[in-house]
Amino acid sequence: MALQLNIVSPEKELFNGEVSQVTLPGLLGQFTILPNHAPIVSSLKKGEIIYVAGNKECKLEINGGFVELSNGNVSVCVS
Repeated sequence: MALQLNIVSPEKELFNGEVSQVTLPGLLGQFTILPNHAPIVSSLKKGEIIYVAGNKECKLEINGGFVELSNGNVSVCVS
């Protein structure tokens, strides 16, 4: 089972695809979302988003933003 991850900034879409996990820099610390994770909404601080697409680990530096997870869809808006 996979997650559908969509990362957008005000300027453009940065990533849209299936991932097996995504790690995010939450305000209270780093956390990882895996398939079947409970729904969540969280603010994000400056740091790194790390996601695994296929066999490749990808990293993206952000200045902040927020994330919403619902029904296996992870939506991230970053600055």
